[in-house]
Amino acid sequence: MSSQPRRRRIGSVRNELILKSREAALSAVQIFNNPLIRFKSELFVVIMNIAWTYLLHAFYRGKRVEYRYFSQAGTRRRFDKTKGGAIKHWELERCFDDAACPLDKETVTNLRFLIGLRHEIEHRMTTRIDDHLSAKFQACCLNYNHYLKTLFGAQLGIDKYLSFSLQFSHISREQVGELGRAVDLPDHIHSYIQGFEEALSDDEFNSPHFAYRVLFVPKTANRKGQADEVIEFVKADSPLAQDVNVKYVSLKEVERPKMLASHVVRQIQQEEFPRFKMHQHTLLWKSLDGKNPGRGYGTMVEATWYWYESWLKVVRQHCQDNAAAYQ
Repeated sequence: MSSQPRRRRIGSVRNELILKSREAALSAVQIFNNPLIRFKSELFVVIMNIAWTYLLHAFYRGKRVEYRYFSQAGTRRRFDKTKGGAIKHWELERCFDDAACPLDKETVTNLRFLIGLRHEIEHRMTTRIDDHLSAKFQACCLNYNHYLKTLFGAQLGIDKYLSFSLQFSHISREQVGELGRAVDLPDHIHSYIQGFEEALSDDEFNSPHFAYRVLFVPKTANRKGQADEVIEFVKADSPLAQDVNVKYVSLKEVERPKMLASHVVRQIQQEEFPRFKMHQHTLLWKSLDGKNPGRGYGTMVEATWYWYESWLKVVRQHCQDNAAAYQ
């Protein structure tokens, strides 16, 4: 086959993948915004996984990166096939591993979170999880639209087709508190989210590419004839945000509290465990591999280890279980 027909075939397949990817992404968002659908989070995760997979396949197709599984037999490639005879293509997680992957680290983190969530929900029925995960879903959508336009052209962006969904209810302060406590989240979903987030660095956790957190507040026009804008976005460190009122939305990163080992020990001693000393603390974190970043108990900042509140809970539970030794 000559190079020109081959280039046309590569371009044709790539364009088809892009169109399928966009259609899947639009479908995922439309399903999530549909008030008649209750299984929306589960459907969103599955369909957006497909959208991102096709997007990266289209990118690799254009770069002539082989994204099909194969084994080398001499000078020939033998492609792996399914039981039905179809050639096996890379799944989304495998797409991240190639050196040519165009996605930034935080976007990949967001997608790995959603992939893990899909594994948790695909074989088990869940209760309502939409409110608890919307920040990650919003980040996923914004990331997708960004890379769709960056990799294949601004004219392909899907932001022009979608806007903010309209709501029939408002969220009270009490409801916000309930969301934070995740009262109706299934135990396996709650454990998965907690474990995943505690393993992230502060930069990864706070990145809007991982979770896009916004606050919506009512706003009305100040004068007759002035159009109402439901939402305005203001950077938290801008002069305008210094005088926030009901007209503005302020975005600010959330940083998890960190503490030195001495603070942990002092806090535990104040909780009626005076015999818990630094030596016992050291023995405990070593026995639990507490400074392993993957455990999510703390992080290294400028050559100094800081503990998260999750570690304080572990220490507290240890002392409660061994109260006779520390009281």
